[in-house]
Amino acid sequence: MHKNVVAALIALLSLFALPSAAQARLQCVAYARQVSDVQISGNARDWWGGAEGRYARGQQPKAGAVLAFSGTRAMPYGHVAVVRKIVDDRHILIDHANWSRPGMVERGVMAVDVSSAGDWSAVRVWYAPTRSLGLRPSAAKGFIYPRAAAPGTQTASAAGVSISG
Repeated sequence: MHKNVVAALIALLSLFALPSAAQARLQCVAYARQVSDVQISGNARDWWGGAEGRYARGQQPKAGAVLAFSGTRAMPYGHVAVVRKIVDDRHILIDHANWSRPGMVERGVMAVDVSSAGDWSAVRVWYAPTRSLGLRPSAAKGFIYPRAAAPGTQTASAAGVSISG
């Protein structure tokens, strides 16, 4: 009987000592891969370069595309978000994880192009803790298009640029 009590106590204590992998929070990269047809590995800041030659890239949002944010001092690993819906030339709704809170998934939140050129190089994103479009603009590289979302778009790999046709 004593062995059963000890075994039960060990089993109970193991519930509170979960390995760190079991406590890991959902990151933006894992979420973007789960909900989009863009399958790139590595940190979010590396997705833009990782897409070269594999996926079309550009500066126009399209539903299903992945918006790739640059790595910055505030966001050293960058960020990726999936375009859910185009509202107009400067407003889109996105789905993403790990933005407003660690591991938090947000669906259908506003992202706004605040770049002077209208090229989505500076973006403000809904930030739940302040209930506003974030504290500052975030640098973005552009959109990575899944093959199905980019008809007529070609990637000019040799030149390192994308052209929409």
